[in-house]
Amino acid sequence: MSSPPEYEELQQKLAYKFRDLELLRLALTHPSVAHEQGAPVQTNQRLEFLGDAVLQLVLTRELYEKFPAFGEGPLTKARAKLVNRRTLAVQGRELGLGQNLILSRGEELHGGRERPSALADAFESLLGAIFLDGGFEVAREFILRLFREAFGTLSVIPILENPKGELQELLQATSTVAPEYHVVSVSGPDHDRMFECTVHHGGTELASGRGKSKKIAESEAALAALKKLRESGVPTVPTAEANQAEDGGVKRET
Repeated sequence: MSSPPEYEELQQKLAYKFRDLELLRLALTHPSVAHEQGAPVQTNQRLEFLGDAVLQLVLTRELYEKFPAFGEGPLTKARAKLVNRRTLAVQGRELGLGQNLILSRGEELHGGRERPSALADAFESLLGAIFLDGGFEVAREFILRLFREAFGTLSVIPILENPKGELQELLQATSTVAPEYHVVSVSGPDHDRMFECTVHHGGTELASGRGKSKKIAESEAALAALKKLRESGVPTVPTAEANQAEDGGVKRET
């Protein structure tokens, strides 16, 4: 088994000093150690379980409070964008957890210090250790500091891979009217086309977008509309249908 590292430099990088260094040591103890020794040895798996719950709670609360106009679906997807194995491994690598891991000889020889799964697990274990050592508010401040450095201040909800679907979900939370997309121009030679599309909701143009294909232009228009709606803090815009209802008019058949 690799010798336990000196933790002073790591704690400086964390900007957190543990009262109980055994918690930090445990957070860095990879499960391979138990397999190698063939005897009961505590590893970071239980702390990983705890840290995952703390991380989910902190980011769920942050998203819930910052984006009151969004429902469960977009908030769940935004949280998944922030918390996945890749982003957690990046956080672990940035903090230098790999070089501090306590590994079996076999795991060390096979590149365990740089293995994304090991880094992600160690990061969650670290959060569990900080929670036990300093309490929830300390863990919350630590998590938000790291995630602000990685994702900014979360002034807008993280955009996902399907902006058209997100826009439709957002608009249809309060309206049965689906967004419509129109190609307004196509320019350039055949081998280098440029499309411009607009997106409309209930007769109101929300935004426009450009791209090398109709699909890309529509996605860019949806992204622009999402950004505009979210920055304004308004989940939807008044539709022609809604305006007619308010004016006592007759709903137009589509």
